[in-house]
Amino acid sequence: MASGNNVVVKEVDDYFRLYKSGRVERFYDVHGSFYVPPSPENPSAGAFSKDVTISPHVSARLYLPENTAAGQKLPVLVYYHGGGFCIESAFFTWIHRYVNSLASDLNVVAVSVDYRLAPEVDVPTIYQDCWTALQWVASHADEISSGANSKDSWLTDFGDFGKVFLAGDSAGGNIVYHMTMRAGKETLHNQIKITGSIIAYPYFLIRDIDIDEEGLAYKIWANICPPLESGLLSPIDSPLINPLCEKAPSLSGLGCSRLLLCMGKKDYVIPIEIGGPFVEGVKKSGWKGEVEFVEIDEGHAFQIYKPESDEAKRLMKCYAAFIHRVNT
Repeated sequence: MASGNNVVVKEVDDYFRLYKSGRVERFYDVHGSFYVPPSPENPSAGAFSKDVTISPHVSARLYLPENTAAGQKLPVLVYYHGGGFCIESAFFTWIHRYVNSLASDLNVVAVSVDYRLAPEVDVPTIYQDCWTALQWVASHADEISSGANSKDSWLTDFGDFGKVFLAGDSAGGNIVYHMTMRAGKETLHNQIKITGSIIAYPYFLIRDIDIDEEGLAYKIWANICPPLESGLLSPIDSPLINPLCEKAPSLSGLGCSRLLLCMGKKDYVIPIEIGGPFVEGVKKSGWKGEVEFVEIDEGHAFQIYKPESDEAKRLMKCYAAFIHRVNT
């Protein structure tokens, strides 16, 4: 007879297994993910990197382009990693390599946020971790140190807080959406405004789109979504995962000036068909910003795993044009 420690209560193939004892097993070997150290003194692939602690539960890896000159001010890019809210880390192989390339290729100060994961914590707690990180970044716009959280010199010395961008892939894209919405109704430290948000392959489930209940995206969400609110018939009726559902706030509340949505034509995790309704919803909401929709001829979050491909290079150019656009 299996002991309580070995009884599985939830499981998603190749992602995680939750035991009755509360222990969580993640299958990082399947994804080729493992911890890699930062490079604070000697640049790697065009950027320096270092780790910072933001709060007891939130940390980040910062990136500074190698050739940054003294006194130079660069756009600030806050990046939220993907992994279905339940795997990956800012300090692991794929995410580190990718954000390092974002900092180097886009010439930005990048902040890669490491947040707590489901199922140990619920999704709203993950959002709160990510908001804590964003507020910490915003606090650097005031060079006078205040509060318990120490400031980082890379952000105070090189960050241009008139050009703050958010970016994320998959679950990270979902997080970017929620951070942007929250920034539309709450004030960031020092009155910082988000210039633009990049939402790539967002982990959205929309009822009007053909949702495969045997597919990975639905399986993960069904295992980590909070208890259904009153009146919700399905996990995909939650505004946490469905920005177009009845209970979702109006997209007119997006707290950024510009929005870039990127979807993959060969994405079998998050269907590209979600992109059109979302963009249409943004346009019809009365939001005053500018929205762009880019379709990439590749699969889900492919650029993280195939950065040298032609489509990955095209996507990076799209990001560069979005961030460094003149006369914003």
